[in-house]
Amino acid sequence: MSTTTAVTPLTTADAESLVTAAYRAAEAAGVPVSVTVLDAGGHLLAFRRDDRAVLISGETSTRKAYTALQLNAPTADLVEAVQPGALFHTLPTALDRPLLFIAGGVPVHRDGRLIGAIGVGGGAPEQDHTFATTAAAAVV
Repeated sequence: MSTTTAVTPLTTADAESLVTAAYRAAEAAGVPVSVTVLDAGGHLLAFRRDDRAVLISGETSTRKAYTALQLNAPTADLVEAVQPGALFHTLPTALDRPLLFIAGGVPVHRDGRLIGAIGVGGGAPEQDHTFATTAAAAVV
């Protein structure tokens, strides 16, 4: 008989730490962004949009987080998979879900288990990815 070890879920405090870490990384780079944190069930735990960030960044940060959560992979790693002829080419239109295959979404793990995701929008995709991974690495 195997035993299951409980993993502490993503807390509101964790979510605030993720937002703050991503926001600070973006601020240091001079990039106004929106940051979204979702729990393992896809529910919003935290959100922040810089006053100077483009309005659509709120939507893109949320969709990036949702995509990273649902596929348990950084969205930066999935961009090629939705290109014509690739494995997930039809996935963005096949589902009635807010998936977005642009870098900036990163799953968050604790003790090897998926506990949520962070999405950053507003900068170039590579910048958003860097801000999100920086934040995710800061939460244990």
